[in-house]
Amino acid sequence: MSDQRIERGLRELYDQDPERADWLVFGRIPEADRRGFLKGAGLAAMVAAVGAAIPFARNMPSGLIPAALADTHAGFTLYGKEGLIVRNDRPVNLETPPHLLDPDVTPIANFFVRNNGGVPDEASDRDAWKLTIDGEVERPLELTLAELKAGFEPVTLQLQLECGGNGRAGFNPSPRGNQWVIGAVGNGEWTGCRLADVLGRAGVKPSAVYTGHYGADPHLSGEAGRPSISRGVPIAKAMDPHSLIVWGMNGEPLPLIHGGPLRVVAPGWPGSCSQKWLTRIWVRDREHDGPGMTGMSYRVPRHPVAPGAEVPPEDMVVMESMPVKSVITAPETMARVAAAAPFEVRGHAWAGDRAVRALHVSIDFGATWMAVPITEPVNRYAWQHWRILVTLPTVGYYEIWARATDDAGVMQPHVVPGWNPRGYGNNAMHRIAVTAT
Repeated sequence: MSDQRIERGLRELYDQDPERADWLVFGRIPEADRRGFLKGAGLAAMVAAVGAAIPFARNMPSGLIPAALADTHAGFTLYGKEGLIVRNDRPVNLETPPHLLDPDVTPIANFFVRNNGGVPDEASDRDAWKLTIDGEVERPLELTLAELKAGFEPVTLQLQLECGGNGRAGFNPSPRGNQWVIGAVGNGEWTGCRLADVLGRAGVKPSAVYTGHYGADPHLSGEAGRPSISRGVPIAKAMDPHSLIVWGMNGEPLPLIHGGPLRVVAPGWPGSCSQKWLTRIWVRDREHDGPGMTGMSYRVPRHPVAPGAEVPPEDMVVMESMPVKSVITAPETMARVAAAAPFEVRGHAWAGDRAVRALHVSIDFGATWMAVPITEPVNRYAWQHWRILVTLPTVGYYEIWARATDDAGVMQPHVVPGWNPRGYGNNAMHRIAVTAT
């Protein structure tokens, strides 16, 4: 399959929106000082890019491409991210290569980025950020971030977050959308409060069925007030004690690119349920119907369909729990190892609302399988980790395959599972190439 990622060179980025280009390439520009990025981390990023100190940096106008970079056609790298694959830049979507997923908790620098619209400006006062809870509640609330921090029990949990389209690149015919391979997933350590506690303070009415989430991300059309995406979850999922409203990630304030200062994390379900830049939770008496909830969006066929089939909207159902899955994080694909000598193979596994109960590895294209010990999660919805020593018997080319099985007995398939119009839920086994020498 051809590489369908979309990259823009520096010239195109700067031609279309020079201030946004400054932010994408070198870091956020403070609203009050458009050249403020040249005084701190942004300047450091520019110095690294050109390979030398910039004595007259204070004189550089915002939106000027350094001449050392002006003629390059390389795609941009998002400030604060390392080693990620650009899948789209309007909106910004970045994938994590499997080997960068190796740590038990995914570093912020390596955590995938999935956006549906633009990125809002950084809040000038994070603690003043406001969240509204309304709809089918007894007591509508308007809470600042400071009030959330002070008024509710703080919780820190490791929770996996995965885009519903992770694995889309494997489908044939190829559905439209970001061509994620396997790295639109991460396991973060999130700090916030339970969504259930906030809803409890508001008093959820018996008529409540679903939540509708809204964020501050601007629509790509530029139309004011038009949501980029607004999804939600059934009340039962919202009341799960692992569904959080979060303001921290990996021990730091929630980064802007990951939804800061406030977002939902509804683990085990498509990441689109975990609204970024959260401003409102509308409690509904019916399934939510915001952008991203209707038509083909985050929906799969009710029944198996042929590849490429046209599926009537009434035969589509909303995605909920993500399927069982695993990833090989070491060695990196295309590694060279010594023949007849043991080396470690390791990775992670997860299973949406379920737990992983077995993990197997094959080095002979699935003819035989080795059982691999797998850890219990540190809390529900956290990644489970596995490792095994493997010996390749002779020199030559090998593939290492990994296969997880969940606690309901559902096993990852060898091939891409049932086709769907938007390419959701591909949980085919991960495999890497290794050469023994």
